Amino acid sequence: MADVTPIRDLRDLGITRPGKLNINWLEPALYEEAIRRGEGRVAKGGALAVETGQHTGRSARDKFTVRDANTEDTIWWDFNAAMSPEHFDALWADMRAHMEDRELFVQELFGGADKTHRLPVRVVTELAWHSLFIRHLLRRPDTADLQDFAPEFTIINLPSFKADPKRHGCRSETVIAINFTEKLVLIGGTSYAGETKKSVFSILNYLLPEKHVMPMHCSVNVGEKGDSAVFFGLSGTGKTTLSADPKRKLIGDDEHGWSETGLFNFEGGCYAKMIRLSKEAEPDIYATTAMWGTVLENVVMDPATRTLNLDDATLAENSRGAYPLHYIPNACDKNVCGHPSTLVMLTCDAFGVMPPIARLTPAQAMYHFLSGYTAKVAGTEKGVTEPSATFSTCFGAPFMPRHPAEYGNLLRELIARHGVQCWLVNTGWTGGAYGVGHRMPIRATRALLNAAMDGSLSAAQFRKDPVFGFDVPVTVPNVDPAILDPRQTWSDAAAYDAQALKLADMFIANFEKFETHVDPAVRAAAPSPEAIRAAAE
Repeated sequence: MADVTPIRDLRDLGITRPGKLNINWLEPALYEEAIRRGEGRVAKGGALAVETGQHTGRSARDKFTVRDANTEDTIWWDFNAAMSPEHFDALWADMRAHMEDRELFVQELFGGADKTHRLPVRVVTELAWHSLFIRHLLRRPDTADLQDFAPEFTIINLPSFKADPKRHGCRSETVIAINFTEKLVLIGGTSYAGETKKSVFSILNYLLPEKHVMPMHCSVNVGEKGDSAVFFGLSGTGKTTLSADPKRKLIGDDEHGWSETGLFNFEGGCYAKMIRLSKEAEPDIYATTAMWGTVLENVVMDPATRTLNLDDATLAENSRGAYPLHYIPNACDKNVCGHPSTLVMLTCDAFGVMPPIARLTPAQAMYHFLSGYTAKVAGTEKGVTEPSATFSTCFGAPFMPRHPAEYGNLLRELIARHGVQCWLVNTGWTGGAYGVGHRMPIRATRALLNAAMDGSLSAAQFRKDPVFGFDVPVTVPNVDPAILDPRQTWSDAAAYDAQALKLADMFIANFEKFETHVDPAVRAAAPSPEAIRAAAE
């Protein structure tokens, strides 16, 4: 059942009395065991359908970082919740006791395709499907790697463990605690598998900047000529969809590093949103739902026919699919490429204010990277009845342990050094805000991206956007010129101006916390309410 691996145990962690240890089991054994234990059901086509119960997404408010002498001056404590070493020690002691006589699954994996910068990580879980999930998502060592595998960090995920807020210094029975000094992550009280994956991302986000490597929450693809592109974007902006281009090789869809030699994927798989997945718009991702071994989280399935209903959000709006990268036909085998020529920041602007594409200077790119703007629409969350702005700095604030300016300055330096062309792309609404206008046509978005990546868009005629100051193309082949000027798509120009002013004020208020950490050129990239008022007059 296992890879050829030297006999190991968990004694180095102080775990001396576990039950059976299943070390480095491969996918078939894990799949079979998950079914045998009743952890999931077989869907039509062979995917493994599981339900995560109460937690169908990350528990952001239950994540803590241990504050000690090593992290006191390196963690961005304004955003990262602190846990004392004493509380962590109590949590760890109780978790070790919880693991006594309990069957566990252990995976030894890498975070990072670049052998110079990859992170050896040991993942201990009590669920077989969690072990299958993380085998899909991280980099799988070959036999030679396993002979002398030495984990730098260990992640322990025990959904059945319930934390005690008073004893453990946390908020609820759910806890995600990272101890960078002890090189240990403890997860309890949640079955949502994404917590394990994102813990690896948080660790790399902390370690890599010290090596002058930029960690990024982004997707990456590369063209036939080696022209690679980076896609930043929060959930719902189309990051996974737009990077899955049949004409380009996919390096990865979520987490990457930018080193001295180029780009590299952190992962060995994909973790794609499944809700309302379209066979027509996203054929490659859709196909994975009928592939053996794909792990489907909270996807509704007919109990008799085992047919999936991807449009049904009864179990979760955040239904997910986890599968190895090679399930995508155009995925790159090595998951590394050279320095990018194009960098794209995606936003789903439900206010209908942003143009479908805009060219950014390095200073503007840093401003929008630190802002990390997108918008939620009515109905996606309880109580949301109109568009709601979301600012997630660096397009991944929950996983950024250091101050955002560290990442922003490093990104700006890399953009300038390698002459990267940066673009802001709106995949949201045009012709009005959500409820009045309509979603940006995906064909238009793809045409604009293709022109940006092949370099032809740089030769277009541009106008200066009066609100944000970036350059917007006036005409682009195969794109309706009407959508290139958002104000002209609204039937009521005054209503557009009011909406633009509202969004501009949100940007400015959000950026106040970064004002003292950036130079004048970045501050000057802020939107101009005065320009909006002047246009209205």
